[in-house]
Amino acid sequence: MDGSHVAAAPPIVTDALIVGAGPVGLFQVFELGLLGLHAHVIDAMPQAGGQCIELYPDKPIYDIPALPRCGARELVERLLEQARPFAPEFHFGEVASGFERTAQGRFRVTTRGGLAFDAGVVILAAGLGAFTPRMLDLDEARRLEGIAVHYKVADATAFAGREIVVAGGGDSALDWATELAGLGAQVVLVHRSPKFRAAPASVARMQALCDEARMQFLEGDIVGLDADGDALRAVRVRARSGIVQRVGAEHLLVFWGLHPALGPIAEWGLGLDKNQIVVDTATFATDLPGVYAVGDVNTYPGKKKLILSGFHEAALAAFAAKEHLAPGQKVPLQYTTTSPAMHRRLGVSPDLSDVI
Repeated sequence: MDGSHVAAAPPIVTDALIVGAGPVGLFQVFELGLLGLHAHVIDAMPQAGGQCIELYPDKPIYDIPALPRCGARELVERLLEQARPFAPEFHFGEVASGFERTAQGRFRVTTRGGLAFDAGVVILAAGLGAFTPRMLDLDEARRLEGIAVHYKVADATAFAGREIVVAGGGDSALDWATELAGLGAQVVLVHRSPKFRAAPASVARMQALCDEARMQFLEGDIVGLDADGDALRAVRVRARSGIVQRVGAEHLLVFWGLHPALGPIAEWGLGLDKNQIVVDTATFATDLPGVYAVGDVNTYPGKKKLILSGFHEAALAAFAAKEHLAPGQKVPLQYTTTSPAMHRRLGVSPDLSDVI
C-alpha cells in the first residue's frame, strides 16, 4: 500500500498524526492537546488553512459560535493561536502517500517528500482531499488563467471597482458576487439556470442586490472570451434562446466547484462511499482501529459539511484516540473552566475568585 519512495530519515514519533491543516484539522490539534496528546500535522498546501485560505481567504463566515462575522483567514489565525499551547509541529507541502500498520499496532505513514512518521493514531482531516477546481474549457481561459481568469480570490480588494463576471450557482459564486458588489465592483453573475445550489440566504442577498441594480444576474452558458493580449475585454454568454450576448469584463471568476480526490489515501484500504471515508459517529473511527476521519473527508447518515460539524467530530475523535492509546483506562470528561490538568496544558492561571 506504499506508493512513495522509502524515507531515508528515521521516522518521526508522535502520539497522533493529523492529515490536513484546515480549520477542522487545527481544532483537532487543540482537542488532542487538552487530553495530553501531541500531534504532528501534514498538509499538501504551503500553509495552514486548507480550502479556507486556498479558495476564499477573505470570505466572511457567519456560523461560527460566538463570532457573528469572521473572515476565513481570521478563523484560521484564531485556530492557530488556540492550538499554540500544545506546540503542534507542521509539515507543509507534504502529501501523505505510504501507509501501513506496524506489528506494535502503531502506524507508519510516509510522504511523497520523504518524511516518515511513527504514529499511535492517525486522524484524517483532509477536507475534499487533493482538490482541483473545475475549469472553463476554453483556450483563452487557459491562456488568461491567473491574469484575468481566476478560480480563487486571494485579495478581494484587487477587484474593487472593476468590471467582473462571476460564473457559478453555488455558495462560493454567490458569496463572492455579493461581496465584490459591496466593494463597488460592477458584477454580473452568470449561471446556466435560475436555480441555485447556494444557501437560501445567499440567494436572497444576491436577488436583493439585483433588485437594487447593484449587480446583475444573467442566465446562460459561457461560450467564449474576448481578449486584447493579456487584457480581458468581454465574456460571451449564450442564452437558452441561442442568442450570444457580449458582457464587458476585466476579470472572470469561475466557481464551478471542485474535483474532489482522496489521492493516495484512497489506496489505504479504508471503507469508502463515493470517495468519502465511512465513519462510526460515536467515535469518528474508520473501519481500521486507530484511524479516524473528521470534517469533509468523512461520510455518515445525516452528514452536514459544515465547519461547525467538523469541530464536534474532532472533539469526539480526540476522546476515542485517547482511549485507543490507553486501552482499559477511562478518559474522564474535564472542563477547561475548572480542570487543573487542562489549565497546566493550556499554560493558564485561571482567576478562581468567582468560584463558589
